[in-house]
Amino acid sequence: MDLTDACHAGAARQAELLRAGVVRSRDLVAECLRRVERHDRRLNAFRLVFAERALADADAADARRARGGDAPLLGVPVAVKEDLAVAGLPTTNGTAAVDRVADRDSAAVRSLRAAGAVVVGRTRMPELGLWPHTESSWAGATRNPWSTAHSPGGSSGGSAAAVAAGFVGAAVGTDGAGSVRIPAACTGLFGLKPHRDHVPLDGPVWGGMVVAGPITRHVRDAALLLDVLAPGHGHTAAASTDPGRLRIAVSLRPWGPATPLDPEVRAAVLDTAGLLADLGHDVTRRDTAPRGLGGPAGFATRYLRAAADTAADLDHPARLDAGTRRVAALGAALPARAVRAAVARADRVTARANRVFADHDLLLTPALTGPPPRVGQWRRTPTVPALLAAARLTAFLPLWNITGNPAAAVPAGRARGGLPLAVQLVGAPHAENTVLAVAGQLERARPWADRRPDLP
Repeated sequence: MDLTDACHAGAARQAELLRAGVVRSRDLVAECLRRVERHDRRLNAFRLVFAERALADADAADARRARGGDAPLLGVPVAVKEDLAVAGLPTTNGTAAVDRVADRDSAAVRSLRAAGAVVVGRTRMPELGLWPHTESSWAGATRNPWSTAHSPGGSSGGSAAAVAAGFVGAAVGTDGAGSVRIPAACTGLFGLKPHRDHVPLDGPVWGGMVVAGPITRHVRDAALLLDVLAPGHGHTAAASTDPGRLRIAVSLRPWGPATPLDPEVRAAVLDTAGLLADLGHDVTRRDTAPRGLGGPAGFATRYLRAAADTAADLDHPARLDAGTRRVAALGAALPARAVRAAVARADRVTARANRVFADHDLLLTPALTGPPPRVGQWRRTPTVPALLAAARLTAFLPLWNITGNPAAAVPAGRARGGLPLAVQLVGAPHAENTVLAVAGQLERARPWADRRPDLP
């Protein structure tokens, strides 16, 4: 197989090619590194590339296979977001404000290495993971491989850009308010936020709202990674299993106040609903998201306080961008009783949101309310209006970080300008396999991974 094709094949297919001896890990990883060298000056997906170690790990994977060894990701190139600890490096969280080095790999990185994966590098994110784009004054902008005038989203924007550009077979991101689903939606990839605590993290992050999840080219790639990160749940089998006839609700109503929905986004959701009906599912319109400002206000309270707490724990908070410091200051000014009330309200929000799953198996919504943001779109916007604009773009996503439910961004065609469109599939609590089964069915009916960005 041509190495360029292998770089774009996705983690599951790469694992098959390596297992069959069609390609060596050394050759695959070396070609991925050549692609990074050639294209990442423009895309800025990686904060650090571990070229020397990656090649050594690839050689070790080839030697292990030559001895008859195997592992689920043996020799497969992957990337990890910079908020996941890597031993001997600062866990930078998108900042220049951390000097302390981690004494060991995070749980996710340990699982990847144990499964034989070759960690090519760590990917960029916005400071503290606060934005649905990936850029800062000191690091510049990470750009979308489909259009370098646009962002790949955030906060796992570097992870998504790396996968879409064929730099790695898969990547792991984190999601506290849509940060896996946003960049997957922006780059034409599949991104899954598992249920809270499904994938082990090293302690609760953002009060338990943050989870780690895969960003991949194919659904089966995500299932394979999830079987590595959270073994024992049969994710890979689920991704290729016909889910049977399911009851699927469709909602175009965002959480909280009314938010304009781009006509192409609306059309993508309705087109996906039609495809699901054609595939035999019972699809009904049911706008179930809670109305009013109470839920979103509670989320905003927790988000802002998390920003303040994370900033306060940095070695050098003064190195943060002025906009990041302003967000943290808003969180620091919140009364403690307001934060406690927001946390206490989460159970009521969760119960209300999950009513839909009393008589439905899955919920279909938009992923984003509009197209991917342009690079620098909110650069000169004051902090509060920028936060509100970001909230409008992501209005269908943060609810499921409050409730903990599994949710995925699924590619759903292209806008007129060629940028990706996506929908969101939300499952009942702990129903990752239902989400994977239906997403896999959609991919088989409407493949999306045959197109590649035309990188110069």
